[in-house]
Amino acid sequence: MTEKYKGMTVNERLYLGGFMNQFDEFVRTKNIDGIKNILAKVEITDESSVRSIIEGLGL
Repeated sequence: MTEKYKGMTVNERLYLGGFMNQFDEFVRTKNIDGIKNILAKVEITDESSVRSIIEGLGL
């Protein structure tokens, strides 16, 4: 990992990475694999963090 996103919120990471619209579409369609893929692209790979984000989205 490059730690490019270190210290940023999830939304900041998504915005900076250019993934906001795609992420929102994956949430809307409940595409868990797509959400996980984007989270990995913005350096969120810790399984408990990923699970917490997905649960926080109500999915």
